[in-house]
Amino acid sequence: MTLVPAGAGDGFPEPLGDFLAAVVASRPLLHVRILAWDFAMLYALEREWLPAYKLGWRSGKRMDVRLDSHHPPGASHHQKMVVVDDRLAFVGGIDLARSRWDSSAHAPYEPRRSNGPRQYYGPTHDIQAMFDGEAARTVAAIANERWHMAQRVSRRAPRAQEVSPWPATEPVRSPASPSASVDPWPPGYAPDIEDVKVGIALTCAPHDHREGVQQIGALYRAAIDAARRTLYIENQYFTASAVGDALAQRLSQPDPPAVAAVMPREQTGWLQAATMGTLRARLYRRLRDMDRYARLRLYSPWSGDSGDVSINVHSKLMIVDDALLIVGSANLNNRSMVLDTECNVVLEAAGDQRVRAAIAAIRNALLAEHLGVDRAQVDAAFVRFEGDIHRVIGAFAGGTRGLHVLEPKVSAMLDQWVPESAVVDPEQPAVPDEVVREFVPGRGGRSITGRLMLLGLGALFAVLMTLAWHYTGLARYTNLASIGNAARALAAARFGPVLVVGAYALAAVASVPVTVLIVCAGVLFGAFAGSLYALAGSLLAALITYSIGRWAGRDAVRRHAGSRLNLLSARLGKQGVAAVVVLRILPLAPFVLVNLAAGASHIGLRDYLLGTLIGMGPGIILGATFAQQLAAAVHHPGVGSVALLVAIGAVLVALSAALQRFFGARASQGNAAAKGGPK
Repeated sequence: MTLVPAGAGDGFPEPLGDFLAAVVASRPLLHVRILAWDFAMLYALEREWLPAYKLGWRSGKRMDVRLDSHHPPGASHHQKMVVVDDRLAFVGGIDLARSRWDSSAHAPYEPRRSNGPRQYYGPTHDIQAMFDGEAARTVAAIANERWHMAQRVSRRAPRAQEVSPWPATEPVRSPASPSASVDPWPPGYAPDIEDVKVGIALTCAPHDHREGVQQIGALYRAAIDAARRTLYIENQYFTASAVGDALAQRLSQPDPPAVAAVMPREQTGWLQAATMGTLRARLYRRLRDMDRYARLRLYSPWSGDSGDVSINVHSKLMIVDDALLIVGSANLNNRSMVLDTECNVVLEAAGDQRVRAAIAAIRNALLAEHLGVDRAQVDAAFVRFEGDIHRVIGAFAGGTRGLHVLEPKVSAMLDQWVPESAVVDPEQPAVPDEVVREFVPGRGGRSITGRLMLLGLGALFAVLMTLAWHYTGLARYTNLASIGNAARALAAARFGPVLVVGAYALAAVASVPVTVLIVCAGVLFGAFAGSLYALAGSLLAALITYSIGRWAGRDAVRRHAGSRLNLLSARLGKQGVAAVVVLRILPLAPFVLVNLAAGASHIGLRDYLLGTLIGMGPGIILGATFAQQLAAAVHHPGVGSVALLVAIGAVLVALSAALQRFFGARASQGNAAAKGGPK
């Protein structure tokens, strides 16, 4: 990520990693700690590759980069905060990652909005709060606590107290920093308001004998219930059941507030569009049915003369009646309410007209940005329309910026196919005692040391077999003739098919290339029987190594086969059947290591086997058929056999190219927030 694409003129490089390394090198007393989510091994095509390792290469001892995996399976460390000297804090929705930088102009085509040469992405909107004082020290304490938890150091998290009706934390003082005499506030940035109390609300799932915290869910419900005239929302998602329940109840009452929710027109990425987009459409339909007075409207921001460039909304903000401001990392989805680690900051007016004016000014400034006008015009429109936010938005239609009314819809087939939110957007953390015990020493009478040793030996064996296959004479003893003789002997024995499948699986586990085994099955047993043998053997081998990875645990697998598995984690798609299908189609890593990674990532066995069947089945059938026809063409050459061979080969090549192009395009869409780029 580049912090200031146009250049800050401070003598430091612009890319974030280079900038931090240069600052650390220039200041001998400075220490930098970076904590990032250790995302699931089979996750997110748009994730950056190996961020900890890339920064570690050039950071030295005073820049410590850690990956946080201290959360239940399926959860994520989602907080977005920066703390400087425990005295200045940034909390909001902005990721320090690719495809995030933009200016408030959100120009349709911005040459600085690029991840590299010709890697342009669309306009994106986000919000971060900056504050100092006691609130910043409290955020510093939260960040320090999370840092120690990531290193599995047992400490108690700071407890939040209730400040009616919204939760907030009691300030926690930290030791004075070496620069305590220097004002930490950056020059040139006037604060929106001074001398106020800031509340902090958290989400954290129960894990590792620690109680969960669900303050943010309580905060949103209380805020919606307290709304009287206007509820202004900006959020990436709109699927949270608890938020939906609160909105439905409030909209059905005789005096509902006007609810204006700004969100992206389409969810980023093909999988999110199909899943979270469908859940958003369902929630919208439910709220529309409960909206007796037509007070709810969803909006999507756009830019450009024709209004065809959609602005991606990544902010997480709620403003209630000029009386309450919430900014943070929590999305309006179930994960952010109960599962992921989140941090929101809260500013409450509590009858103070000075604070009410500041909150109203922030809301109107955001609307002015979306509508392409001055804030003074929005201020005047609120007076003219007596606070009706929908009439204010409608009054500025027709410019080069605006807010389109959004009515999320999905096809009936997709609506029927996508499961309920409990599967796609879970409402409960997946932290049963069995999963916790899996990582505890002594489970089943076997120490974690013994399990690590066995896993290390297994991984070492897989690597050695791979090297032996490529660099020794082992391949000579596993040629088609020797394998064929052994296979025919097995097939002729009692329980022959079972023995053939078992031998195939053992060979695959021993790192014999699966492609070679498929070809052998087709040559030796024909297209039909060879396909069945290859498919059954591949599934059995996948099950064996998947079980080893699941038994050993995520940390152990990553520790012993780290670089390849971290590469998988940065390249693969979302968890579930779709991820496994992508994994089987794209040649990202050896078969055995892929299976170990999948087991350690706790992908469900059913999804894993189904994805393996879908991803490998067509290729196995075509490969075995191709091998049979190749053998036939060698032994009995003829026009027909050669033509069929060429046809099958062409289908294999075309299918491989099409699938890789398809998933590559989907990955690119995941990186880009919307259409656009210099023409």
